[in-house]
Amino acid sequence: MMKLGCMSLSYKDQFSDGKLDLPGFIDKACDLRLDGIDIHTRAFASQSPAYLRDIRMRCLKRGLAISYIGVSNNFGRPHEELPDVIADVEHWVDVAEFMGVPLVRIFAAWVAEGEPEEQVWDRMIPCMREVAEYGEQKGVVLGLHNHNHGCVTRTGKDVRKILEMVDNPYLSHILDTGQYIGSPGASGQRGKEDPALNFYGSIAETAPLAVHVRAKIYRITTGEEAWLNYPRIFEILNGVNYNGWVSIVYEGQDAEAEETAVPKAVNYLRQFAPGA
Repeated sequence: MMKLGCMSLSYKDQFSDGKLDLPGFIDKACDLRLDGIDIHTRAFASQSPAYLRDIRMRCLKRGLAISYIGVSNNFGRPHEELPDVIADVEHWVDVAEFMGVPLVRIFAAWVAEGEPEEQVWDRMIPCMREVAEYGEQKGVVLGLHNHNHGCVTRTGKDVRKILEMVDNPYLSHILDTGQYIGSPGASGQRGKEDPALNFYGSIAETAPLAVHVRAKIYRITTGEEAWLNYPRIFEILNGVNYNGWVSIVYEGQDAEAEETAVPKAVNYLRQFAPGA
């Protein structure tokens, strides 16, 4: 049975404006009858044990799971900066272990202008191996998030290559439905798919590897997502017997306010996720 959740960044404007905090987000998720939430590190007001226990208890009392903690790392940073990047990821693995969260989202690496991509891969892969081994020690899985815009995980083949090179079950895959190259949401011309890049093919490439799905929502004014073909996406997911989280990540704030758009997204995706 697929489970329906929501990422805290779906309310990024309300967080930024001070209209919402993490406890308030938990209450919204409960009101929407969701199964769980994903929390970006920026949503934590504190990392004190008392605060983290309170967040976990709030979720428990409202019947909500915390499916992952999202870290925004970059293993393409200069070599001398990578120890700090690794330490930050490992810190959030510790937080996840403390809170009983099974998964931590990580990125791969961005390629700096003018640098050969092969050099970035040479720095990135040892970092991936190190954090995966740390996750294995702590019993927390690292989820590699596909991303475009200069990141090396722009296609399904790129994600598969990294997972094969690291070769540790504690590095898995978080599939983002809108972030492969060619997607209407990941292109320079937002709202226009580039069929030649076959981003639905990239989704199909890594769907069998996914332990979590980030369901991007860009335009939901009518009650149906306009930029991404979710009937096609769920056909892919059902075809590989995907049985995990489908978590809403709303990024259409320039078209509709979060307060009305996210409930529409919940209602829309429920039809594709039986039992959610």
